[in-house]
Amino acid sequence: MLAWHQKKEDVVGLKAPKREKRVRKETRSQPPVEAPYIAPKPKLTKSAPDKIVEIFDGMTLRDLSKRSGAKINALQSILADLGERVESEFDSITIDLAELVGMELGVNIRRMHTGEGTVEPRPAVVTVMGHVDHGKTSLLDSLRQTSVAAKEAGGITQHIGAFVVEMQSGASITFLDTPGHAAFSAMRARGAAVTDIVVLVVAADDGVMPQTLEAMSHAKVANVPIVVAINKCDKSGADPERVRIQLGSEGLLLEDMGGDVQVVEISALSKLGLDKLEEALLLQAEIMDLKARTDGPAQAFVVEARVDRGRGPLATTIVKSGTLVSGQYIVVGAEWGRIRSLRDTVGKVTESAKPAMPVEIEGLRGLPMAGDDVVVVDSEERARMLSQGRKKKQEKDRLRKIDENMTEEAEIGEETPERVEMPIIVKADVQGSVQAVTDALRSLNSPQVFS
Repeated sequence: MLAWHQKKEDVVGLKAPKREKRVRKETRSQPPVEAPYIAPKPKLTKSAPDKIVEIFDGMTLRDLSKRSGAKINALQSILADLGERVESEFDSITIDLAELVGMELGVNIRRMHTGEGTVEPRPAVVTVMGHVDHGKTSLLDSLRQTSVAAKEAGGITQHIGAFVVEMQSGASITFLDTPGHAAFSAMRARGAAVTDIVVLVVAADDGVMPQTLEAMSHAKVANVPIVVAINKCDKSGADPERVRIQLGSEGLLLEDMGGDVQVVEISALSKLGLDKLEEALLLQAEIMDLKARTDGPAQAFVVEARVDRGRGPLATTIVKSGTLVSGQYIVVGAEWGRIRSLRDTVGKVTESAKPAMPVEIEGLRGLPMAGDDVVVVDSEERARMLSQGRKKKQEKDRLRKIDENMTEEAEIGEETPERVEMPIIVKADVQGSVQAVTDALRSLNSPQVFS
């Protein structure tokens, strides 16, 4: 045993020779240099991307299972909790049930409406955009022969308005008047999302301004065609040719330059060139061949929302397809209600609204957000369930984001400065203006502002 240990020590000694100590030479000419500090990259906690499941009316349980990734028995269990019994995986369910199941699964839902039914031509929805005080509201005022411009505070449009204009040719066009002030860029973005054509108003004396470029950007992102209206051409100092060159330099291919963007020279106050603008809009709408389903449940979007002291929450909506009928139960965003009345753009009560028709809905239990979709359901019970499910999911998403932000700050490990909280209450005439002012406060470029 002793010999074996001795042999092992000899072998170890042969394999591990002693190393010579290296002596570091000192250099008098080179002072010590401090290495630059490179902060380690924070390990940010990223949640998995939210899954979007497309649903449609009449889809089978098997379809929903494939799209959501959930098992059939799990879907049947959720439906049983909702009071619905589905025996076979090939049984069809309504689009409302599919959304309720999707919200229980924690996925985002996108409703797909089929194009079945009577499809007819519909009027174009046109959004008027441009820089502040370039004459957008005056243009609409001249088109519909009313005095909206005189009602605006300070001559600047404060919120989105929807109007139907009867053209001289007999055709009708739905116009959206969006604010031109820089602080209301979010409202312009919502206007571009529901429109078919954008009328870009540019003053002939001012030329292209920052909000002009911003409006062009919104239209391009939404993939909406543009018709340029060069306004105030009758003023001294007007230079329409300079406006054309400026727009061309910004990447807008005008017809004069071989592109497909129509340009019309007008004067909103003098009503010059309005007939040419109407022709340009009708030509663009004819090229687009706008059609929509007119029968069946309506699909609509909220343009603006406000609270009236006597009538309660009101939502201005644009119908995209189907027919919206008074008395129907609806879910708007996370709110629900029964349509007590529908009013057109002049305040007249109407029984129904067809595609591209703006109407004001009365009868909601709460105030929706601009951009929310309008869903028609069969009963009050189903409306309550959908509303509660959407509110529950919104709360889950909000808490998840808060948790992610707290985890992110903990992983970064940076000391947060001491904050002084100052509650701010934003009051406005409509919901969209509140959102715009809130977004402006959050976007302040200052380290002292937190939200």
